[in-house]
Amino acid sequence: MARRTTSSSTGSSPGPRNRTPQPLPRRRRTFGDFVKAFGAFVALVVLLVGVPGALVVSVGWPFPHGTPELAWLQQEITVGTFIHVLTVIVWFAWAQFTACVLVEMKAALSGVGLPNRVPGAGGSQLLARQLVAALLLVGATAASLTPGLSQLGQSLEGNQRGSVAVAQQTPGGLFGQQQEQAASSAAAAIAEQAANAAAHADSGGAHAAKEGDTKYYRIQPPEGRHHDSLWEIAERHLGDGRRYKEIYQLNKDRTQPDGSKLSEASLIRPGWILEMPGDAHGGELVQMPDEAPKVSEQVQQQIHDYSQTGDHAQGGGQKQQGQGDRDTAHIQLPHQRPGGDQGSGHQRQQNQNQNQQQQRAQAGSEEGSGFSFGLPEALVGAPLLAAGLLGALGRRRRQALWQSALGAVGGRRGMEPPIPTGSAADAQDALLVGADPEGVRLLDLSLRGLAAALAAESRPLPTVYAAWLSGNGDLHLQLAQPAGKPPAPWQLGQDQTFWMLARTDAERYEDVDTAAPYPGLVSLGTMDDSRLLLNLESVPGIVSLSGSASDRAGVFASVAAELATNGWSDRMTITLVGFGQDLTPLAPSRLRHLDDIEALVETMEAETRQRRGALGAAGHDSVLTGRTGPAQHTRWAPHLVLLAAEPSADDAVKLAELAADASRLGIGYLVGTESGDLPGAAWEMEITSQGKLLAPLLGLELDAQLLPVEQQRAVVELFVEADPEREDANASAPPFLVDISEQGRPAVYARLVGPYEIIGLETPDGERSPLMHEALALLLLHREGVHPRVLSSALWPRGVTEDVRDALVERLRGWLGHDPDGTPRLGTDATGRLTLAKSVVSDLDVLRSLYHEATQGKGVNSRAVRGRLLTDALVLVRGPLLADRVQGRYGWLTHEIIDAQLPLLVADIGLALSAFHLEKDRAGQAIEALNASLNSAPGDERLWNELLRATHATGDSDRLKALAADLVSRSGARGLPPRTEALLDELLPTWRSGVAAAG
Repeated sequence: MARRTTSSSTGSSPGPRNRTPQPLPRRRRTFGDFVKAFGAFVALVVLLVGVPGALVVSVGWPFPHGTPELAWLQQEITVGTFIHVLTVIVWFAWAQFTACVLVEMKAALSGVGLPNRVPGAGGSQLLARQLVAALLLVGATAASLTPGLSQLGQSLEGNQRGSVAVAQQTPGGLFGQQQEQAASSAAAAIAEQAANAAAHADSGGAHAAKEGDTKYYRIQPPEGRHHDSLWEIAERHLGDGRRYKEIYQLNKDRTQPDGSKLSEASLIRPGWILEMPGDAHGGELVQMPDEAPKVSEQVQQQIHDYSQTGDHAQGGGQKQQGQGDRDTAHIQLPHQRPGGDQGSGHQRQQNQNQNQQQQRAQAGSEEGSGFSFGLPEALVGAPLLAAGLLGALGRRRRQALWQSALGAVGGRRGMEPPIPTGSAADAQDALLVGADPEGVRLLDLSLRGLAAALAAESRPLPTVYAAWLSGNGDLHLQLAQPAGKPPAPWQLGQDQTFWMLARTDAERYEDVDTAAPYPGLVSLGTMDDSRLLLNLESVPGIVSLSGSASDRAGVFASVAAELATNGWSDRMTITLVGFGQDLTPLAPSRLRHLDDIEALVETMEAETRQRRGALGAAGHDSVLTGRTGPAQHTRWAPHLVLLAAEPSADDAVKLAELAADASRLGIGYLVGTESGDLPGAAWEMEITSQGKLLAPLLGLELDAQLLPVEQQRAVVELFVEADPEREDANASAPPFLVDISEQGRPAVYARLVGPYEIIGLETPDGERSPLMHEALALLLLHREGVHPRVLSSALWPRGVTEDVRDALVERLRGWLGHDPDGTPRLGTDATGRLTLAKSVVSDLDVLRSLYHEATQGKGVNSRAVRGRLLTDALVLVRGPLLADRVQGRYGWLTHEIIDAQLPLLVADIGLALSAFHLEKDRAGQAIEALNASLNSAPGDERLWNELLRATHATGDSDRLKALAADLVSRSGARGLPPRTEALLDELLPTWRSGVAAAG
């Protein structure tokens, strides 16, 4: 049901309804509604309780009470047997229907995600969904009558407020049947928009106003989440949103009642007066200032005064639309803060960004320098996307290591993950160069800190359309409407719709336990050294993306990959339709592919109904109120739909209906289109073949963030190779091994496991010594080779020029020297990566070689050799990796998985040495080996379990009890792992009573 419109005095017909649902008269539930709901409740009770009860009473339990015997199959089939078979079928049907009800109830009460499909339960699940929806409607109705909830709508009398058109949006408290009526009105609104647009085109665009027919429009405060815009005003009262510039030209630079002026089409304020073209109609427009008896005297005077300003009243509406006034509608580039108040830190940040830009400009330059590759610029130039992908890839690789260790998968424990090659290796290097994990961390801390501060002040989260990360590191949030003064340290930006946080203030934020407030933010590109993140979750409708299929695919893949891996979201669902490259391996728990638009529409219809009902039952007007305050636990995760294929006309109408109320429900839609004309699109964007993302109505021209097909494949390959469930053909391949005999003494030996020491080289003089030590450590941890740009980005996170990087490489080459045959110990392989000679080794290389030789080499057939090799290996462990590294350096270790590899390797060595000693009943020496390993791997459950067995082998029950008590105290509130509990039950059955007594 659309908002009520009336004809103007000129006799024009009512204009098209606004595509955003408007306030609805409150509809009270009738007696018939409650009868239907009660009938649904009775039906559920009968089906869930009555059916099994009747079966048990009338037929009896159909299943055998004992184990069936062969003779049972040879008995004659009687009528009773046939009835029992039918009863079993009915029991199965009842169980299936019960599962459907439970699935639907869970989805409805959670308010997030989609109901799982019960196999083979099409009709049963549909019936269950309808019955649950009826009960949910009653729950929503009851919630709406609860005192203190948000206003549900406007009464009929409240909409009869004189002759001034009201700029209102959907109130947050509408749900249940009212929301379904509002959503269904979108199709009619779109049809009317199309009809009026066609009529406007047929008339040649003639909109000459009749003499004396001047009309005015007064903007009132919004009642929903969104304020009005010139586009929506033109759409409602002129029949075509594209005529917004006529309204703009009529009112540009004219003084408003509050003393301000309309200078940009995006900046309109409640209380302003707008002169309208003469053919404006509907919405109770004011015809003339003196002909508005239903308007208050104050408003009449404001309109009268406004009519005396400017010279636009007669001819302004005839101006051409293309006069070059820049319009940003909702999204506007923020003003940069002056550099003086940031001091030297601000200047360093600017230098960092300049240096990073210089680095990224070199992405393809190495192709002509004798090397066979360049790094993909799409990944190098996307710091937030690269950081998300790199973090997700590291978690995947750690998971593979832990899973292989706990599952005792041979050949993978403590070893390097599969080394990528070709395009996958280039993609990994590009991620390492481009990633900005610190930027992601600060963005996450800033947003959560804002949410926590607002919750402490009992203030709601404002609706945020976009976030800008400026070149100096400041964060600007662009609000849908003014929301007052932000909590400190946030400040007001260039106007009331901008909240700004300086980078120096963000760095002082600490972790807070609050839900991510704006998980739908995603990078679209850069503009004037500022990066735009659009909040897809808050857009009041569909966001359309036009352009060629290949160009659109790059944008869609970039958006999907960042949403799936970003660091400022807790959880979300991302539904992909029309994607040629399956991106699911990036985040199987977040990404979901659907086959076609029909499946999407069916899925989102159910999701929309459930979210409306759940919000109503919880008493929230939008998902934002569910993310702060007492209801924080509900989280209200977003659901973002990315439809790369262009929908048909009918499907587009259905999607527009669903998107009409989507922003309130935490659902966002990004839809591709060839023509650029998509019904129901709130914001329209276009991607060009030159990589520009254009949104003329929004005033945006971005350098788009893309993930082309080639890079998609390479990134997906990285994640597939790291899948812990994947059987790796190279899993048994040994790592880089060194000659551990006396004849294999290396020329340069670096001790990394513990304090950093280098044997065989003189310490370089000057301040470059720490830098060269760090570079050597990076090369030693990557025997496969390091790209020069990866090396420079690791050593200089703020960026550095190419000549500085090359100078360091030459110094490093001179410091390492040459082998006796004249070969430099720092070389370059065929792909241009820097590699170390085999004569330069680390204790980590020796550690791996000793363990490999003991378990897969000479130690397999010789017990004495195995014991000696394992003992020598454990002696090398002097502490954590690079234990004395300088604070502020070695930041690149956060991208590595050595922090997971080294403890697993040490644990494997300790376990092997313990087993070696226990074979000869040397429990004391086994305990010593395990305790030595626990110093480096204190959290490894396998070591503690083996320590329990070794202690039990000593026969000292008191010592075993003390160890059990120590384990319990270490476990804290989490409790002991199940395997450890089971082992204690076996070795020390009385351990629980001992713990209770101690407690």
